[in-house]
Amino acid sequence: MNEINGVTKRARGFIGEFKAFISRGNVIDMAVGVIIATAFGKITTSLVNDVAMPAISYFIGSTDATALNIVLQPAVYENGVEITPAITLGIGTLIGTIIDFLLVALVVFLVIKAINSAKDKMEAAAAALMKKQEEEAAAEPPAPSKEEVLLTEIRDLLREQKKQ
Repeated sequence: MNEINGVTKRARGFIGEFKAFISRGNVIDMAVGVIIATAFGKITTSLVNDVAMPAISYFIGSTDATALNIVLQPAVYENGVEITPAITLGIGTLIGTIIDFLLVALVVFLVIKAINSAKDKMEAAAAALMKKQEEEAAAEPPAPSKEEVLLTEIRDLLREQKKQ
């Protein structure tokens, strides 16, 4: 019976830790990022397959640039049945993948550039505010400390006593 209770306590502890981990903000942010990245991947794939590759096909004079292959060894047929498949290098697919990568890299670069630009502007504004506050503090004479005020009062009282 103790074993079962020990296992149950450990399982509850594990589940509690898992709940705490999942409910952290950065995990939720990461999940949102993965979902957006998946959708963005579909957009770039469509852009490559439906825009870039047809344009490349047009310029190279082929009907389908993704089918652009270099045949190293042709397929072997016997009585109309393929016995050995062809060995090919899929250059068209490689070109499409490279274009896809370059588009994703470009967008990531632009996002990071925008973030860095915004951060630089915020840091410059914060530095200007700090400089302004320092200038204002330097323009005002510092208030006398409590000790200076007390010593000034004592001095004035001693002067009064000497006059009398």
